[in-house]
Amino acid sequence: MDKKEENSKGLTLKALNKSSVWDLQENDIFRLWESADKDADVLENPRHYQDIIRSAFMIEEIKDDSKAVKEKYEKTGYKVAQVKLSENVKVTWALKKKPIVRVTDLTYENIRHISAAKLVEVLDRNFGGGWDSLSQSIKDIIESGFDISTTTLPKDRLHKKGGMYEKKMADGYDVLEVEKGTWVEAIFAKLKPESEKPRMKFATRDDEDLDGENEDEDVEIEDTYNKPDEDDVEIGEPDDDDINEDNYSTMMDLSGDDDDITADSLEDYADE
Repeated sequence: MDKKEENSKGLTLKALNKSSVWDLQENDIFRLWESADKDADVLENPRHYQDIIRSAFMIEEIKDDSKAVKEKYEKTGYKVAQVKLSENVKVTWALKKKPIVRVTDLTYENIRHISAAKLVEVLDRNFGGGWDSLSQSIKDIIESGFDISTTTLPKDRLHKKGGMYEKKMADGYDVLEVEKGTWVEAIFAKLKPESEKPRMKFATRDDEDLDGENEDEDVEIEDTYNKPDEDDVEIGEPDDDDINEDNYSTMMDLSGDDDDITADSLEDYADE
């Protein structure tokens, strides 16, 4: 059982989101809906779950569920089955997974649910000018799920032994070659591994602790970003009790008409 099958087996309709729904096929959707047909939350708000499913599937509600109409849908790739929308309402759905054919079909929700080989196929169907011909928004979507690297070399040098091409292929990359006259642009793609949320780990004892007993214990870090530094002292209004003859000073306005102030003039001022 591959990862997609494993994920689909463990999913429930209520746990479904616009990313995980891309791991499912039409029969999985019908199975999940049937298993939740007695769930009050689903019955009270079926539109919410339909919107999630519609992000990855085309849903047609069949009014005429005759055999001929059903066969018409099935011939075009739809799966047809009856679903319960509420306690007293049942409808017939024709369901079909949305194809990813063009680069404009790629989204942040589905990019990690396709293989590198599928991505190369999609790029090959849309290319002409190479990687730089893509819009930045499409590049951002692709690079959120895949490691991408490119090189442009003359045709006779691209497959040179020991070169980038050989190393990338040995490392598990898929490649698309875009011819540009006598040169070739090689676009390498490899699905990124699932990223884990980083954790900061600190030893909880001094360096003398060599036992490693709590070596990887998680420690909560206090946010001190907005706290003042220890050297920054807030100065407020002085307290009258703190003022004495040693720290009290008077500022005099000496900005009179005289431009030059001397020690003698200050003494004269004091004698007045």
